[in-house]
Amino acid sequence: MSAPASPTKPEDLRRRLLAWYDRERRDLPWRAQPGETADPYHVWLSEIMLQQTTVAAVQGYFRDFITRWPTVHDLAAADLDGVLTAWQGLGYYARARNLHKCAWIVAAEHGGRFPDDERQLLGLPGIGRYTAAAIAAIAFGQATTVVDGNVERVVARLFRVRDPLPGAKTALYDLADTLTGAHRPGDFAQAMMDLGATVCTPRRPDCARCPLQADCQAAAAGDAAQLPRKAPKKKRPVRRGVVFWAERPDGAVLLRRRPEQGLLGGMMEFPGTPWTDEDWGAETAAGHAPIPADWDVLPGRVVHVFTHFRLELTVLRGTADGGDADGVWVRPDEFGGYALPTVMKKVARHAIRA
Repeated sequence: MSAPASPTKPEDLRRRLLAWYDRERRDLPWRAQPGETADPYHVWLSEIMLQQTTVAAVQGYFRDFITRWPTVHDLAAADLDGVLTAWQGLGYYARARNLHKCAWIVAAEHGGRFPDDERQLLGLPGIGRYTAAAIAAIAFGQATTVVDGNVERVVARLFRVRDPLPGAKTALYDLADTLTGAHRPGDFAQAMMDLGATVCTPRRPDCARCPLQADCQAAAAGDAAQLPRKAPKKKRPVRRGVVFWAERPDGAVLLRRRPEQGLLGGMMEFPGTPWTDEDWGAETAAGHAPIPADWDVLPGRVVHVFTHFRLELTVLRGTADGGDADGVWVRPDEFGGYALPTVMKKVARHAIRA
C-alpha cells in the first residue's frame, strides 16, 4: 500500500491535538497531573495491565498493586503466587509472570530505575514495541512512535487507510511515525490514545467533537465508522479435556500447579487430562486420574473461550482418603488464596453446584 499524503503539517496537527488534550484529558490513576513528571513504575505497570484489557477494568487492579507493592523493589521482592493471585481476572497470566521477572531485573540489575531508552526497554521481559515506546515517551519524554489499537483507528481514519487489519499494521505504524514530534511526546501519545478511546470510537465516532476533523480523510468521505477494516476472523477450534474434582471426606479438594511454561503457566489447577481435539473416552481419561477413586461424571460441561480456541471440559468427581497425591488439598472456601485462573474457577462453580 502506498502511504496517503499527510493531511496537514504534522506540527499543526500536534498543536491542535495537544490543545484538545489539555482540555479533555482523562484523569487516570497512573497518569501524572499537568506539570508533574510521570513515575516510570506507574507507567510500566499500567501499560502491562492494559494489554488487551480495558481502562475501566484496570483501574482497580492498578490501585491494588500500588497499595501492596508501592515500588518496583517491593514488587520484585513479592512472592510470585501473591502476584498471580492479585492478577486474577486480568487474564494472560504470562504477563503477570513477566511482570514479576521484569521487576526483579529492574531492581537487581538497574538499581530500581527503568531504562529511558526504547531499545533497552525492549530487552526487558514482557515489554514489546508498543510498551517500550509508551514508557519511553510518557515516562522519559522520548520522541517515540506509540501505536496501540486506539491509535491505529485514529490513523486509519485520518489517512483513510482501507487495507484491512492485521495486514495494514505496518503501514499504520509508518503513518503514525510521520506525526511523531519532539514537543511533549508523552502527552501527544496519551492524547492520541484518549482521542481514540473517547471520540474516534470503534462505533459511532463523534466526528463533530474531533480536533482533527478538518484533516480527516475518512470523515470527509463519510466512511469513518467503517474504518479500520478487519480481515474475517477464523473460526476458533474446539479442544476438549477431563478435569478431576478429587475430594477428601473433610471437603478439601486436590489442586496442583501447572508447568511454568505454556498457557496459564505457574497457575493452580484441578488435575486433568491434556486438552486435545478429540473427546476423551472414560478409560483413557482414567489413566490421568491423580488418585485412585470411583469417578462419577458430573452433568454438563465447563466451557471457556481463550483467544485462539474454545475449551470444553468434562468434570469427574471422586472421593478418596487423601493418600499420596501430587498437589495440595484445599477447602473450597480457601480457594481465594490460590492463583486459580478463570477456567478453573468455572470448574469449581460447576462442581459445587452439582
